[in-house]
Amino acid sequence: MPCLEGSYSLNVNVFRRATTFIKTLAFLCSYSGAFKFRGACNAIFSLDGDQAAKGVVTHSSGNHAAALSLAAKLRGIPAYVVIPKNAPKCKIENVKRYGGQIIWSEPTVQSRESVATKVLQETGAALIHPYNDGRIISGQGTISLEILEQAPQIDTIIVPISGGGLISGVALAAKSINPSIRVLAAEPRGANDAAQSKAAGEIVRLPETNTIADGLRAFLGSLTWPIVRDFVDDVIVVEDKEILEAMKLCYEILKVAIEPSGAIGLAAVLCDSFQKNPRWKDCSNIAIILSGGNVDLGVLWDSFGR
Repeated sequence: MPCLEGSYSLNVNVFRRATTFIKTLAFLCSYSGAFKFRGACNAIFSLDGDQAAKGVVTHSSGNHAAALSLAAKLRGIPAYVVIPKNAPKCKIENVKRYGGQIIWSEPTVQSRESVATKVLQETGAALIHPYNDGRIISGQGTISLEILEQAPQIDTIIVPISGGGLISGVALAAKSINPSIRVLAAEPRGANDAAQSKAAGEIVRLPETNTIADGLRAFLGSLTWPIVRDFVDDVIVVEDKEILEAMKLCYEILKVAIEPSGAIGLAAVLCDSFQKNPRWKDCSNIAIILSGGNVDLGVLWDSFGR
């Protein structure tokens, strides 16, 4: 399986090789409920036999955890998954359903990483980072290839951003095909470290995050930050109430089950900071990536009622 190593030259063949493999398993994306399955599959099936035999370990608030558990199940290897105690119940149940072995952490990135390191030492498993991993990035980039194969007129792609694995792959692949295409990130105001990082020219880590988009609370990594810095054209920051309105549209009009983290791209397109920004007035053919349909419905209804 292909992966990115160090260099970020825009070589579309890396993503095309990944696409050939991932297309054979694409129907399983609907089971995992997120495009994270693409990167997870690329990473799992990149391991040699000796590495795979010891299993894999990761840390995630849910979607990558479930995707990696499913990919590991397909290969017949163990998956050790570090999950924060405040992860949504539906995402925890997905990990269990796919056979992932859950290890709990506190709801901070630091705790997640610390517990994952301990599990790594105890098991000898291979670490598959949820976003700061070239195999994950190249797997996610296959989304751009399929979008632009089916709709080559697309001039703008809008992608949720958290740790940056998804948007890094999308940006590298899209711009390798069409260098003039715009790639815009969508981020909640309560976790707007990417926007702050772009403005500062260096990685900014927030002391805390506060957003309904539980899948968008991670921070950029050493691999993803240079790609976001150089290939993502801008970050659109939206409010939680705008995310909820976008979710309602997805459910009521599109008939698509979506979680807050997945709906944020639509929220970004509809918000005033995009609609009234003269920089984006000529964005006429926009692709919005909706990644994540795993939501605790009870929490969702309560949010709509507030």
